[in-house]
Amino acid sequence: MARVSKKRKEILAKYDFSKSYNLADASNLVKEISTTKFDASIDVSVRLGVDPRKANQMVRGTVALPHGTGKDVRVLVLCTPDKEAEAKAAGADHVGLDDYIEKIKGGWTDIDVIITVPSVMGKVGALGRILGPRGLMPNPKTGTVTMDVAKAVEEVKAGKIDFKVDKFGNIHAGIARASFSGDKIKENVNELVQMLIKLKPSAAKGTYIKSIYLSATMSPSVQVDTKSVVA
Repeated sequence: MARVSKKRKEILAKYDFSKSYNLADASNLVKEISTTKFDASIDVSVRLGVDPRKANQMVRGTVALPHGTGKDVRVLVLCTPDKEAEAKAAGADHVGLDDYIEKIKGGWTDIDVIITVPSVMGKVGALGRILGPRGLMPNPKTGTVTMDVAKAVEEVKAGKIDFKVDKFGNIHAGIARASFSGDKIKENVNELVQMLIKLKPSAAKGTYIKSIYLSATMSPSVQVDTKSVVA
């Protein structure tokens, strides 16, 4: 018979796995059951009532979280020389073009977001097989292909995230840290969910927001009562 650890027993005593909690309670609870010694990431998973195999039911977009993610986002800007100073002044961690393209071809992907300008997408597009599976490919729909690289860098650094429904109809996103207050976690989750509601495809029928779960790194998930988030 499997042995239940002391920490596991403590977590099990704090909440009911079979129960769904309102967003405020869930936001506080997910902090309480985080037992890591480091500042754990708080993630949200939203199951949508869409069929991602159909183009008219694809859900993809960006949202500026009111309190950021708590993560130091590493940004690479691939641009022409006339945009380099602008990107550096805005806080980009890496700026350049051909040298970084060669590094990426060699397997380097130690970054979180890539921003580029339209004129170099021909070169960047050749990296699709490397960047695509890692979710790093720049896209005009997420604001990462733009002439205003300074604004794009500042938004990402401030907490703008992009999201895309997976093949099972789920949205996954890191939206906070365990060190955040419950109110900040709640407000970040609410901002994401409200954006998902705005992006509801007209072809989607039935219940759109089917379930919402919060979890911290290496912790169980907490089910959120969708009625407490969906107006």
